[in-house]
Amino acid sequence: MNDFWMMALFPFQLDFMLKAFAITLMVCVPMALLSCLLVLKGWSLMGDAVSHAVLPGVVVAYMIGLPLSLGAFVAGMVCALSTGFLSENSRIKEDTVLGIVFSGMFGLGLVLYVKVHSAVHLDHILFGDMLGISIRDLVEAGLIALAATAFLTLKRKDLLLHAFDEQHARAIGLPTKVLHYGLLIVLSLTVVAALKAVGIILSVGLLVAPGAIAFLWTRRFSTMLLVALAVAIGSTLSGIYASFYIDSAPAPTIVLVMTLAFIASFIRTMIASRRTARQTASTSQ
Repeated sequence: MNDFWMMALFPFQLDFMLKAFAITLMVCVPMALLSCLLVLKGWSLMGDAVSHAVLPGVVVAYMIGLPLSLGAFVAGMVCALSTGFLSENSRIKEDTVLGIVFSGMFGLGLVLYVKVHSAVHLDHILFGDMLGISIRDLVEAGLIALAATAFLTLKRKDLLLHAFDEQHARAIGLPTKVLHYGLLIVLSLTVVAALKAVGIILSVGLLVAPGAIAFLWTRRFSTMLLVALAVAIGSTLSGIYASFYIDSAPAPTIVLVMTLAFIASFIRTMIASRRTARQTASTSQ
């Protein structure tokens, strides 16, 4: 029994594993809260777009010697703002504009990426480097996570109304522009915080899956936030823990755990719906 507990607790005795747990827990909190709003507002593709669009900013920042996080944030905001401008000044729908903007910026990033001969493994920006976290990375991610979580928590009711009915929110005097661009800024910042933890490619999983799973379990927004938090924290802990023993990368393991959780939640919802339909049919007869 003692050997079992020693093996079970062994990952928590390793410094790099503790840092991996710490940064993912900090990052997954704002991403889980944000995922609920993205799912309700129909902005899931926006999270995907910003996640991919930060690549050229990262590469350009490396080339001119600026912090990679600064380049990522600027590129994310360029993607979000240009999408809004094009949507408001053309007949093209927002999802189409998103596809054009983020694919164009990601393509630019890849062209620049292959031209850069770097001593730094820029692959870690694409796929994350959770096991190579430094104290500076922890502090940076922690500050971003704290600011993003504070905004999403304090403005959750306003953001919810803005997500469901922007015209009503404007009519009752809410600053809809501030809420709109504030949400975009928080989205870009959150993606920046996730770069070291899960990378560009897999950050979209944390930006969509917790909210989607929570949406299947509840119809109350406050409960949805709590369920999304539980899903994100549980998936990150179990994903990192499992990756240690199956010798896989932590980030894709986390996303795989969340995917399995979504499939299980979807099956549960289907079974519950069919049971309710049968009960309704038998009652009516």
